Amino acid sequence: MTTKTATREPRDGVRAEVRAMARAAREAARRLSALPTAVKNAALLAAADRLASAAGRQALAAANAEDVAAAKAAGLAAPMVDRLTLTEARIAQMAAGLREVAALPDPVGETVKRWRRPTGLEVARVRIPLGVIAIIYEARPNVTADAAALCVKAGNAVLLKGGSEARRSNAAIGKLLVEAFTGAGVPAGAVQVIATADRAATEELLTLDEDIDLVIPRGGEGLIRFVAERSRIPVLKHYKGVCHVYVDRAANLDTAEAIVVNAKAQRPSTCNAMETLLVHAEIAPKALPRLASALRAKGVRLKGDARAASLAPGIERATEADFGQEYLDLVANVAVVDSLDAAMAHIARYGSSHTESIVTEDAEAAERFLREVQSSTVLHNASTRLADGFELGLGAEIGISTSKLHAFGPMGLEELTTTKFVVRGQGQLRA
Repeated sequence: MTTKTATREPRDGVRAEVRAMARAAREAARRLSALPTAVKNAALLAAADRLASAAGRQALAAANAEDVAAAKAAGLAAPMVDRLTLTEARIAQMAAGLREVAALPDPVGETVKRWRRPTGLEVARVRIPLGVIAIIYEARPNVTADAAALCVKAGNAVLLKGGSEARRSNAAIGKLLVEAFTGAGVPAGAVQVIATADRAATEELLTLDEDIDLVIPRGGEGLIRFVAERSRIPVLKHYKGVCHVYVDRAANLDTAEAIVVNAKAQRPSTCNAMETLLVHAEIAPKALPRLASALRAKGVRLKGDARAASLAPGIERATEADFGQEYLDLVANVAVVDSLDAAMAHIARYGSSHTESIVTEDAEAAERFLREVQSSTVLHNASTRLADGFELGLGAEIGISTSKLHAFGPMGLEELTTTKFVVRGQGQLRA
């Protein structure tokens, strides 16, 4: 009995702390929603300067080095260690993301549509913040800065619950951000990092539907399913990033090679990295050996169907289950398809509605692919790695949604707002 009580009391304390943070976020959201754009922008720029300063970089590097050392000692997989690591370039990118968000138009208060009723009522739909957003994420400490920037600019308070593997890094980033934000006039409580690694904090967070409006999990499929199954709050999610590049019969092979190698090998641990290469049968005898060789030169292990394995040496035979895998590593599937329709059917069967690319000089084939493939991002003659909020001009993204409610694809500022009806009358009554 003593042991159970001792275990319960600390967890009760954790749950109470999370409830208090959520209430503070709700109060901050009310004031943040009315904050002028100039104040929000100044806060973002101040935070960028704080991260990019010598002192800021030193603090982040020291905290991150401890996290990385602990992760390696614990045997964390190499792709996860890569996501966890904050290089000088990644710290600079975090600061750049804050500045880019500051430069973007403020969606709050935008009139999306306006019309006049026969009664004389003036009706408008106006963008407003969602309110309080909880973000639960693994490994990537840069999510702390990206999420805070987008939420503050869109007028939302945010509760940030990172994974235990990045606990020190997230706390260091959060400290710098909060100092800069509150110093520039952002309400206290608008950005809060939940530092404890206790799962009770996450469990409690998911019950607070009166204070939190949306939960966004970012991480592996296990985390996302854990959140989706337990949350009383709406969840915006994507389970996997099983992304495809289809090399059409009318592809330029120089273009195809550059795109395929970039899509798989530039940073394989990301959700928008290519997991399956599809090659049209008409050009496969020429294209596949070249593409396979280029991928192997980057250290990529290839698994393929029978036709692919017969056309290029070193391709292992893939199983049926392999084609639905998100490897997040230097591993890729290869399949030969007989037509554009067969390629799209393969994507529909094995894909995860994330990102798909076609490489072709046939404009009609490209337009069919872009129109008919129902993934959140579709590209023509471009790498899947470009399916990213920063690359698409949204500023830093909050995540990539593969569920269609309420957003689909990379989520930027507009996706962190909703609309309300604003109605102006002159005494009209319901008949």
